Amino acid sequence: MTALRVAVIGAGLGGIAAAVKLKKSTKAAVTIFEQSAGVGGTWYDNRYPGCEVDVHSHAYSFSFLKYDWPRTHATQPELLAYAEHVVDRFGLRPLLRLNTRVTGLVWEEASSTYTLSTEHGDSEEFDVVISALGLLSVPRYPEWPGLDSFTGPCFHTSRWEEHDLAGKSVAVVGTGSTAVQIVPAIAPEAAQVYVFQREPGWVEPKNERDFTARERWIYRHVPLAQKLNRARIFHNGNRRFKGYDVGSRRQQRMREVCERFIATTVKDPLTRAAVTPGYPWGCKRPVLSSTFYPSLNRDNVELVPHAVNRVLPGAVEDATGAVRDIDVLILSTGFQPTRFLAGLDVKGRDGRGLHDVWRERASAFLGITVPGFPNFFILYGPNTNGGVSVIAQLERQAEVVVRAVRRLSAARRVIDTSPVAARRFVEWVDKRLASNASAMNSGCHNYYHDGSGHNVTQWPGGHLAYALATKLVARFGLRSPS
Repeated sequence: MTALRVAVIGAGLGGIAAAVKLKKSTKAAVTIFEQSAGVGGTWYDNRYPGCEVDVHSHAYSFSFLKYDWPRTHATQPELLAYAEHVVDRFGLRPLLRLNTRVTGLVWEEASSTYTLSTEHGDSEEFDVVISALGLLSVPRYPEWPGLDSFTGPCFHTSRWEEHDLAGKSVAVVGTGSTAVQIVPAIAPEAAQVYVFQREPGWVEPKNERDFTARERWIYRHVPLAQKLNRARIFHNGNRRFKGYDVGSRRQQRMREVCERFIATTVKDPLTRAAVTPGYPWGCKRPVLSSTFYPSLNRDNVELVPHAVNRVLPGAVEDATGAVRDIDVLILSTGFQPTRFLAGLDVKGRDGRGLHDVWRERASAFLGITVPGFPNFFILYGPNTNGGVSVIAQLERQAEVVVRAVRRLSAARRVIDTSPVAARRFVEWVDKRLASNASAMNSGCHNYYHDGSGHNVTQWPGGHLAYALATKLVARFGLRSPS
């Protein structure tokens, strides 16, 4: 029997996880399409100063490979090196097609295959397709009046441009997870840094550091040491999730940690007040940074606690009408996470388009499959963000795909999703997330909700709950139609 042809779209950590598990557990012929010139996904694209992960290295890595991490929280170059190491360690290099963006998929009922099209005008048939495009990959560009008139360098953080900032006045717009890494990194070089904050976020001390030589030796040579530390991180993360209940003791504890951090780190009383949110911890994605608040104490850094109103050729005007002259404009304005699979046109049964099906809201069974789109799987799909570490979530999703591919290999059947199972899953997720006691619904600006108010990005629990769901529930929703 001819091996199943499987296309993986994206060579980030999700696509790598899927390819490794398929290679280890199936005989499928795998091809990995990647639009960039290298592997790593978001860690290839994002190269701004200070870029590093928020999650502990031992959790933000694959469970199937022990790795000698140098720090508690890996930097972007270290994560890129890790992605390259995994690709070489498991022999994925020959499977890669770099600089190749997939533009469309069309389900062919007669042959039970997808016709995959690329930006180069090529087309190819595959039995199974896995989308591993990620969640935070489409930059959000603001629509400020006059933005196009700015005469200096202006760019989004995920499209970083190298410029000599010495003696320059720089505006960084945003105070999310990216901005809090950039500001401390560029402040020693720039003459002046203005940090525009539309709404403050809860910031926790990250406590990142290099591992000691002794710790690295233990994690390399003592059996189970790294796995035990990983288990401890996940245990603490599952406990931390309880803080999303606004009436819980954990919520109060998290707020106290953040408030104490502000009080002991930020010197100016007005700045302390400006960076203190008026909503519960967890309404926005919590930010981890040990260096952002200290950077606000610098003489050449000014927090502007207002949104941008408009942009002038060499200046920015805030919502109060105050104008500040700048040389460089850095947009740390986030992404469009509710636009799943943006740029990929997927046609399923009867020619239905996936984005038409998702017109009212994006949803998928376990965040992985959509009824009417056979043999098509999504990694990091709707309502799967969270659970301590997205890498662990991606591994569980990849395992669902592997089990499906093995079923298909054995019987050459089509696997589709039960509409009833998909609907019940979405109803359950919505019920869990819609609680009035959930911090996610407490009125701040966050990226969780789509334009209609549906929370389409977050998983309503810890990783253990998702792991159990993918192992125990998946088989009831994925079926082989007669």
